Amino acid sequence: MPDLKFNVATDEDNEIELESQLIYAIWRQGAAYGAQTAKFEISTTFVGNGAKIKIKGKSENGKKLGKIKGVINNNKFVGEFEIPDDIELGDEIYFEVKLPKNGLSGESNRIPAFPPAGVTNLQWSAEEARRGDTLILSADVSGVRNGTEIKIIIYEYDQDSAHDKIVEIPTMVSDNRIELSWEYEYHEDTDEIPTEEEMERYGGSYNPPEYFFVVDIEGQQFGKEQESGLLNFKDWIEIRLHDAEDTPIANARYILYLPDGQEKEGNLDGDGFVREDGIPPGRYSVEFPDIDENRS
Repeated sequence: MPDLKFNVATDEDNEIELESQLIYAIWRQGAAYGAQTAKFEISTTFVGNGAKIKIKGKSENGKKLGKIKGVINNNKFVGEFEIPDDIELGDEIYFEVKLPKNGLSGESNRIPAFPPAGVTNLQWSAEEARRGDTLILSADVSGVRNGTEIKIIIYEYDQDSAHDKIVEIPTMVSDNRIELSWEYEYHEDTDEIPTEEEMERYGGSYNPPEYFFVVDIEGQQFGKEQESGLLNFKDWIEIRLHDAEDTPIANARYILYLPDGQEKEGNLDGDGFVREDGIPPGRYSVEFPDIDENRS
């Protein structure tokens, strides 16, 4: 920055000349990938709004990213280059900056460039999850250097595509693969899940919580079309039946009306108890058709 300190009399006109400077020219990301864009930012001082600027993108291996012309506004210029899809692994990209009218020029920092990234074989370790279950999320990765940190983002699926982000988890690429563990918990109130009967009033159908994940590599996301498959949340119910004197009613027949419209029948055990696992979450009701109402 120029030295702005000066001492002059207050009763006379004075004129000073401010020196134009190129403060920085940087990439806004830590790596670039073929067939994607890479954003950059340039900062100046005392060049004036409308100052012309020229930017030329290059790679160390001789790839040309193109040329950009523009003007400075508020001492900033932001742009992006399209990275060639035939960029080579191990190459680095940078750009040159010139402000001809201000006599300024410089180069950006260098960031590694990679061939177009690919993510395939996105998988959950199971199709269903109960509270507290640990799931393994995995995928094969190409075009990304081993040891690179990327993100896995888990979404709750919505039929109207308004998917809710549940969690974002960093992980590392190792042997061209990613794999991590995630413990499933459902933190909402299952009573708020509309039942099949309620959904039918509006022409819809029961939709239990379902989840998919995407892999994010420097803002490039893979799996947005639910390629991982949908993980289903399954719940459980415990039923205890006793009379007015708190005596268990053994072996009573019950009918369980589940939120997805299904019915499930069975008998309680000798202690008037049963646990049903792997049922769809939501509100349910239960009947004991063989029991005198005056007894229960």
